Amino acid sequence: MRVLIVDIASGRVAPGETLPRETDLAGQFGVSRGVARECLRGLEERGLVRVKHGRGATVTPDDRWNVFDPDVLEALLHSGQGGAILHEYLECRRLLEVEAVGLAAERATAADLAALSGAFARLTATADRARGNPAAEDLYHEADIALHRALIAATRNRALGNLTGPIHRALTATRRPLTRPAARIERAVAEYRRILAAIADRDPDAARAAMRDHLATVEGYLREFRDARAEDIDHAWR
Repeated sequence: MRVLIVDIASGRVAPGETLPRETDLAGQFGVSRGVARECLRGLEERGLVRVKHGRGATVTPDDRWNVFDPDVLEALLHSGQGGAILHEYLECRRLLEVEAVGLAAERATAADLAALSGAFARLTATADRARGNPAAEDLYHEADIALHRALIAATRNRALGNLTGPIHRALTATRRPLTRPAARIERAVAEYRRILAAIADRDPDAARAAMRDHLATVEGYLREFRDARAEDIDHAWR
């Protein structure tokens, strides 16, 4: 299924084109028809194809794809759309997270503040390990996501938690391609410390400003990623 997702995300199979039939897919991949059928069902669940009896699976336009699905997102990041999809994620985060930290500053309970403190302690510990050990970067990303979840929980808004859940699940995939991991980790820790201090001080405006600045930093890394991808594509054509 991941191979087919990359074929679709990269444009090898364009919207409107049909995928091979179940029997043909089974032969290509050396699996049973049942496995091929489940694969097509998985693609349909992710919005990548529309399956009609007697017509097979037709690739859908990209505005129907579930870009929160980690497999779809991973494929898009390594396609020509990588920079664009990261920019869309950043826009989404701005719309939700800037206001969220303001709400957290207004509403966080003592238990929420304790949870945020614990999540930040885990973040700093994993950051220290990741600085000298690239293999530990995944631990840092997991701690980063846990901190974001604690920030949303501190808003005391369950609907917001449901909205941001898919974003947080996809965050790890969006971070791996970015450049300069050591510098990003160092700067992020300082920026999170500023956000949490504003929440603890019950200062919504300062919390929102700190989150805006943090996302502006992320935007800078996205530009680096986009420029690097463009340079890679340029070299490939030479």
